[in-house]
Amino acid sequence: MSNRSKSIAFLKKYHKWPSLVLSVFILLFAVSGIIMNHRGVFSSFDVNRKYLGSEYQYANWNKAAVKSALQIQGDTALIYGNIGVWKSTDNFKTFSDFNAGFSKGVDHRKVTKLMTSSSGELYAATLLGLYQFQNEKWKRIHLPLDEQRIVDLMEIDSNLYVLTRSHLLKQTDSGFQVVEILPADDYDGKISLFKTLWEVHSGEAFGIFGKLFVDFLGLVFIFLSFSGLVYFFFPKWIKSLKKKGKGAKGKISFLKFNLKWHNHIGNWLIVFLLVCTLTGMFLRPPLLIAIANSRVGKIPFTHLNDANPWNDKLRRIIYDEELKRVILASSEGIYYSDDLFATALQKYVSQPPVSVMGVNVLEKVSAGNYLVGSFSGIFYWIPERALIFNYITKKPHVVVTKMGPPISSHPIAGYCKDAKGREIVFDYNLGAGNLTDATGFAEMPQSIQQVPMSLWNLCLEIHTGRIYQYIFGPFYILFIPLAGISILLILITGYLLYRKQRKKANR
Repeated sequence: MSNRSKSIAFLKKYHKWPSLVLSVFILLFAVSGIIMNHRGVFSSFDVNRKYLGSEYQYANWNKAAVKSALQIQGDTALIYGNIGVWKSTDNFKTFSDFNAGFSKGVDHRKVTKLMTSSSGELYAATLLGLYQFQNEKWKRIHLPLDEQRIVDLMEIDSNLYVLTRSHLLKQTDSGFQVVEILPADDYDGKISLFKTLWEVHSGEAFGIFGKLFVDFLGLVFIFLSFSGLVYFFFPKWIKSLKKKGKGAKGKISFLKFNLKWHNHIGNWLIVFLLVCTLTGMFLRPPLLIAIANSRVGKIPFTHLNDANPWNDKLRRIIYDEELKRVILASSEGIYYSDDLFATALQKYVSQPPVSVMGVNVLEKVSAGNYLVGSFSGIFYWIPERALIFNYITKKPHVVVTKMGPPISSHPIAGYCKDAKGREIVFDYNLGAGNLTDATGFAEMPQSIQQVPMSLWNLCLEIHTGRIYQYIFGPFYILFIPLAGISILLILITGYLLYRKQRKKANR
């Protein structure tokens, strides 16, 4: 056998077998990615949790079911989060549905903040817009922004402030106006490498046409997978059809057409397919850990090159009345303003531990003292004295400099107090935990446990590989990098095989 023939045989082997093993996963990657790219389009579609594994069942208010609770009066309160809004009139013993007015689909009732204004209006900040409770139902409030993801609300001097991921708006007599937040003193004009890879991978960096092109790449991956499977499972059928002659010409033509376009499309789009695969590999641990703190310049002429220094960075906001200070949590640290944003924000020298996934809890305990919770845990923070205490262990926080998982042993998804002042934290995995005494928290009713999962979130579980922990156990965390390397191998060997075979045919 000649060296060329050996090379072709080698490439065939390492293109064919990894493709066969990964074809189903590649199809799932592609379909879930296309759906994730258009959350608004698919926001009304839900998945019943009974069809999902135990890892996706609600129990004890876990899985980020609860963000917090709003005490109304006496024992009456509204508990809210990914489950929507539920009313309790007996200090969290029983619950009734309080979601009338929200559109169909659980994505439309994912509430990040409930707030009662000084004049008595009830507002809800949700994943897909701002709502006010009027005439026994939630009514959508128009905002002068395309961005509708509301992350927090606050009130200062009877003025409502609405925080999105990129902007702060103030309600005035003439409607909502955008409050300009000047660049902080430490702003360097760069953005995180993670954000860059995320938007390149989804195509969002290049606007709607970029997203549609990435959708097209998803369809290409689907076509390459199906056409490859056809060629793999029917080689003997191809030979038998050729022997049959005239009666099989149509089927033979289809199989030749299938192989021709499998080769051509893979060859023409190889660079884009490689970039799509490579960027996706770094969006999940363990490779994510290597880039988590890296910052890069903004790519010119893209969505990333936004003039807003706070684009997609804002997470939580509170007002400390005694200090007349606004505290703003962002993806790049926690800042404060003592003049309602008239000058640049100042970054606290002392910073509590915050997960790369962002701040989930930001509560004022007393003047200058705060609770900060994220998937890195929950901490009592006194910034002016540079003191940080683990709020669960009550011990001083010890900084760990070594790289590690971005999730602590107590990933905190929410926090609230009940009518008796008991403090409840909501661990993503364990659910509700009472920090005040041993009385626990209310049992999660079956009606709330049955709140479905959005189709978008199911696709996220598939696309990030988390759903495969049923197959791989604790090693599922290695699925994305290993699958990525395998897909790179498939693409490269397929491209080289096509080029070599074409060169051989032209000799």
